[in-house]
Amino acid sequence: MELNSNISAVITGGASGLGEATARKLAAMGVKVGLMDLNEEKGQALANELGGAFAKVNVTSDEDVARGFLELRAANGQERLLINCAGTGDAVKTASRDRKTGEIAPHPMSRFQRILDINLSGTFRCIAQSAAGMMTLDPIDGERGAIVNTASAAAEDGQVGQAAYAASKAGIVGMTLPIARDLSREMIRVNTILPGIFDTPLLAAAPEPVKQALGAMVPHPSRLGLPDEFASLAVEMCRNSYFNGEDVRLDGAIRMAPK
Repeated sequence: MELNSNISAVITGGASGLGEATARKLAAMGVKVGLMDLNEEKGQALANELGGAFAKVNVTSDEDVARGFLELRAANGQERLLINCAGTGDAVKTASRDRKTGEIAPHPMSRFQRILDINLSGTFRCIAQSAAGMMTLDPIDGERGAIVNTASAAAEDGQVGQAAYAASKAGIVGMTLPIARDLSREMIRVNTILPGIFDTPLLAAAPEPVKQALGAMVPHPSRLGLPDEFASLAVEMCRNSYFNGEDVRLDGAIRMAPK
């Protein structure tokens, strides 16, 4: 698909990190960008800077997501691209023992479900809504649209305390091919990126020595991934018309240790 001013994109989690980098790269190519995020201040500021549009959206809500797409389509037209970057993490062991009191507690199911609701169900909710809109479009060069999802290396190398997070990201990987097959006759492609350790706002609070130690774990290049490197792959997945049904690690060859 040729990416230019005739194309509209929606980026969830678009106010910062991987989503922001992808929005900037697409906008630089002339694509009309629409951002969905909970951070209204950052999201609106970035949309204004890029000449795009912003909608405050909670991806766990059917009503929020439907409204968000309506608002962004009113501003930019029906999107042909969807980049799903909205997500969050948590760290709780399946069952744990308090080091001071010895008290044993199971993983709170409410916290497990919250991660699934945001990362997995939220991603699918946005895919379904966006794909339904894309199906109304006439194909351009044999394509109606392209969707890129964000999983994680944790989908395959989940660490201690990451049962919920790993499950949510593995679910995104697991549904990529079936969704690509579902949408194949509608000429809509679906791919997923599995980032490793990236320098995003999730790591912003970490001390510099911690970031350096994390980067040193990566075989080559031995550093944290850059959001622009994620954006580059996301753009290629949109641009390359034979890229479909794939889950691709982007991690400098790291394989995560247990902790």
